Amino acid sequence: MVTQFFEYGSAESPLRLRGGGSLSRVKIAYETWGEMNEDKSNVILINHALSGSHHVLGCNPSLPEAGDLWQEELHQGWWEGFVGPGKAIDTEKFFVICPNYLGGCYGSTGPSSINPETGQAYGSSFPHLYVADQADIQLELIKHLGISQLSAVVGASVGGLVAVTFATRHPAYVRNVISLASGFKTTVLNRLILFEQILAIENDQHFNGGDYYDGEHPDYGLALARMISHKTFVHLDSIERRATSEVYQDKETLKWYEVKDPFQSYMLYQGKKFVKRFDANTYLRIIDMWSRYDAVKEADVAEGAELFTGAKTHGQKYLVFSIDSDFCFYPEEQSVLVDALEKSGVENMYITVHSDKGHDSFLLEPELYSPHISFLLNGEGI
Repeated sequence: MVTQFFEYGSAESPLRLRGGGSLSRVKIAYETWGEMNEDKSNVILINHALSGSHHVLGCNPSLPEAGDLWQEELHQGWWEGFVGPGKAIDTEKFFVICPNYLGGCYGSTGPSSINPETGQAYGSSFPHLYVADQADIQLELIKHLGISQLSAVVGASVGGLVAVTFATRHPAYVRNVISLASGFKTTVLNRLILFEQILAIENDQHFNGGDYYDGEHPDYGLALARMISHKTFVHLDSIERRATSEVYQDKETLKWYEVKDPFQSYMLYQGKKFVKRFDANTYLRIIDMWSRYDAVKEADVAEGAELFTGAKTHGQKYLVFSIDSDFCFYPEEQSVLVDALEKSGVENMYITVHSDKGHDSFLLEPELYSPHISFLLNGEGI
């Protein structure tokens, strides 16, 4: 599997971002699977989660553009239970695209990329991003590929925010929308949890305002941020099952305190493992983007009643999944989305998945989602 790259913008015509910033030229890493049919009507756009990548399916052992961050755990596709020949998103029927986000660290232009104007890494100068920016650059990618309408746009977690925003900003380009364990407007609770992670990174002694690429990286802050988030991704019962009886003492990180139980040890291990495969500045850009998310504002409409006007006009169908044990995007958040769809008269199906795996269920239990996804994509209706 080979990563491809889409380049957009120039010094004369830069990419204008929703928050007022701009980038002279950007590169978006993406991968594809399957073949487009003659009229290019069988295309599905997938959006990854917060710290995911564009590598959905198969083995990609090398991505030089990601440097040392392309760790072995990333080599195998992250959604192979859902995507592939004969799977819910069937690559024998559909042409599947997954891009790495703008601001990413897996080949797309991000804070660790070289700013052509300075010859140095962007670092702190990389602009703030909105979910709308991700949707808009993805539109340019599919137009570049000659695609006039997607069969579906799909996303889970943060990817669901991008999927819904793509569909509401560019309704003529989407027939079906599939949102898994995602939201409609970031809650106060999530904003606070995300703010804790921002503080963890900002207060690392090596962060240097984001300009750390020539020295020590803020590994401690990023590890702590990941630990804060990880407990919302994985159900506490799953943490108990995953934690081994061995207690890992890390004298490099902890000078006075001794780890007391396997659960603390497990979380510390997860945090330290994460810093080997992700960039702190990218993490900040994505959680900042998530923290400010409001579907109505991202679509640039005046009020919620206008949000799905395009969906109604173009006959979009929505498939929305909740996970009853989700502590990251609580089921109430998907209910708000579904209520808005109902009020707008947009055809939809709302499924609550019963799982003991929490938010991560959308990665681990394809059998709970696949029948409904197949039903929609194969034209059976809702």
